[in-house]
Amino acid sequence: MKALFGAAALSLSMFAMSSTALAADKGTPDEAVAMVKKAVALIKSDGKEKAFAAISDPANTTFHDRDLYIYVYDLNGIALAHGNNPKMVGKPLITLKDNEGKPMIKEMVDLAKSKGKGWVDLKWPNPVTKAVEAKSGYIEKVDDMLVGSGIYK
Repeated sequence: MKALFGAAALSLSMFAMSSTALAADKGTPDEAVAMVKKAVALIKSDGKEKAFAAISDPANTTFHDRDLYIYVYDLNGIALAHGNNPKMVGKPLITLKDNEGKPMIKEMVDLAKSKGKGWVDLKWPNPVTKAVEAKSGYIEKVDDMLVGSGIYK
């Protein structure tokens, strides 16, 4: 009986440690906001072309960290840069819906136009786990664009 309880306790502690390790591999809200602010600063200081190249470069750890990456849309919902999926660039995505049918890009554009910055909740595939997960995207408006990054919950 003691062996059974010991095995159960060991299993539970290993599960708790693995859950903590997985949580440590996810970006935090503060890290997402900081990454967006760095991207906005680069756009303002070096221009769109240089900033979009840096955002799109998967080797650039300033804009690619674990499950965090930057995306940029104009205020019509056209993808201008995307750190996780370069195939989206140039496409009108204003009607793109998340895995629950929510028009997430439209919501981001509306938020950028009305408040200039904030959070949008959605369901989206995590680039690390490949599973659809709850995500909160933080966006900031800069000129005629929105710059965002998101955290998986």
